[in-house]
Amino acid sequence: MDIGKRALVGLAIAVSIGAAPLSIAQAAAAKTPEAERWVGSWASSQMIPAAKDALPAADVTDGTLRQTLRLSTGGGKIRVRLSNAFGTEPLKLSGVHVALAVASGSARIDPASDRALAFLGRPDVIIPAGAEYLSDPIDFPAAPLANLAITIRFDGAPPVQQTSHPGSRTTSWFGAGDQLAAAELTGAKSVERWFQISGVDVLRPAGASLVTFGDSITDGHGVTTNGDNRWPDILAARLQADPRTKGVGVLNAGIGGNRLLLDGLGPNAMARFERDVLNQTGVKYVIVLEGVNDLGTLTRDKPASPEVHAALVARMIASYDQMIRRARERGIKVYGATVMPYGGSGYYHPDAANEQDRQAINAWIRTPGRFDAVIDFDKLTRDPANPSRLAPAFDSNDGLHPGPGGYKAMGEAVPLGLFVP
Repeated sequence: MDIGKRALVGLAIAVSIGAAPLSIAQAAAAKTPEAERWVGSWASSQMIPAAKDALPAADVTDGTLRQTLRLSTGGGKIRVRLSNAFGTEPLKLSGVHVALAVASGSARIDPASDRALAFLGRPDVIIPAGAEYLSDPIDFPAAPLANLAITIRFDGAPPVQQTSHPGSRTTSWFGAGDQLAAAELTGAKSVERWFQISGVDVLRPAGASLVTFGDSITDGHGVTTNGDNRWPDILAARLQADPRTKGVGVLNAGIGGNRLLLDGLGPNAMARFERDVLNQTGVKYVIVLEGVNDLGTLTRDKPASPEVHAALVARMIASYDQMIRRARERGIKVYGATVMPYGGSGYYHPDAANEQDRQAINAWIRTPGRFDAVIDFDKLTRDPANPSRLAPAFDSNDGLHPGPGGYKAMGEAVPLGLFVP
């Protein structure tokens, strides 16, 4: 028997033993409120940074790192997930604070909002190699689309092999000493990377999480630094503006250069699907936009035979099928996004055979019964006069990635009805 039914039975018993009778409206009002739930409000996909993208150990040994992010949905309590997923030694932190940032990418916070996180009641934490840790929940009224600062202090040097998200498109700041609660970091240096942070959850009465799973187009290559104008950001703002979907959190699981089948700058999509999609807090929906890098790298350096082209398409389709089946087993709705045109890419310089591969992949994605719904980014962004290329209004001028206008159009094109309970 659920909580609401037990409450009504209790009311009936009270009436039967002589308590003052209640109207139906009063009885309904006395029902226990719906239990709150944790929903993912922000996330980033983890990988090993290249040497040029790593946090300078000498600058942060016993130092402070402040990073900002934009939440999607809001709630009255938060918890933060820290990651040492790719570390080969323990990650030692002497403290972690959260606060409202004055702006995206700012080193300044609102001091009145600053709160210390704890881990089983302790301010310090040691995260084993390969592990992730959740902080204890804290009261922190987090408004939708708020700019949150996470400030961490390293106990000694960071791990030699760091865990990072290089494509933050957001400025982070680091400085010497204990500046966990500083209103603004002093003597700080900046870098456009995120380190050791992988998620923020909020506690709210109802809601669910949407994972946008993809490559650099989802990660936001070509957007404005600190502008929060990736296509998932645009979608998140739309979801928050609609009363039907304001409980939906958007978790950006894009990695630049990502492929379905082979590792690139980060782990391949199949290898990271469990961690970046299936294990996310409150996940109920996923949009899959992957494949252009598999298609492009096939012939970037030399031509391939028709048999090799056909084998790649077959393996990519099998990968999509695996993700669909694994997500559905968890009760997650899987939406397929068509692979966008890249015929003008000077990096991949595709030919007619590559375009045939892309069309074959998109035909499979569009076929009813595969994905739960299709988001046709190909149709949206292609040039009507040359469908193998991005429309000039959407192109960032590299023939592969959209610019801010293209990302805006993509975020506005996703039907909100897909996320209405």
